[in-house]
Amino acid sequence: MTPEQQQSTLVTSGRSRTAPLQEHIDRAIEDLLASFPEPDQLAPDERRGIIARYTVVLEGNFIYWMTAAYLSGASGEAHSIIQDNLLEEVRDNHPGMLRKFAIAAHAVPTDSDALAVYRNLHNVRLFVGRLAGPKIVLMMAFFEGFITRFMPYLAELARRQGSAEYEYTDVHGVCDVVHTQELFRAVDAELTLMPAPLPPATELLEGVGLLRTLIENIVHHS
Repeated sequence: MTPEQQQSTLVTSGRSRTAPLQEHIDRAIEDLLASFPEPDQLAPDERRGIIARYTVVLEGNFIYWMTAAYLSGASGEAHSIIQDNLLEEVRDNHPGMLRKFAIAAHAVPTDSDALAVYRNLHNVRLFVGRLAGPKIVLMMAFFEGFITRFMPYLAELARRQGSAEYEYTDVHGVCDVVHTQELFRAVDAELTLMPAPLPPATELLEGVGLLRTLIENIVHHS
């Protein structure tokens, strides 16, 4: 049996439909975090660049991508979960919270920061524009899971930049744990509505792969 067939079997077996996908995503997040340089090994401009490129990606795209997940979703459960997420993002002004964080860390994005992530950001936008429901919801579950575990690292970068503004990292270090769990429930609801056999996991994880490449670009850009 090929790896693709094994993954497809896992996804359609008696286990939770999302269990093998969540395991893959957990490993991807662990691998990402393990690859990041230690904050004390980075020069001030390198720390500033990571915060600025992260801000470029999150500030103008997170709500847009989550809205695409809502528009492309087919299940009532996914719509309810994603709507609650969007309501919190908009009501509590999370983009403004992130901008305040970047300003305090002296990491307001520049044209160079935007250009540094442009190609990989464009690839994710093209993917999102296809409105492939389960794939986008799965990508956002990965993103929320990454963000909550990335927050201590991001906060340490900001601290070393002389910042004492941690509202953004404090809030997202807590709320995104719940968001991640809820989005995996949304993924399961979406997969339930798909005809059998389900696509192989490699296909369902397309958006996760593209977003992972973008995150690597944020942190490792030279």
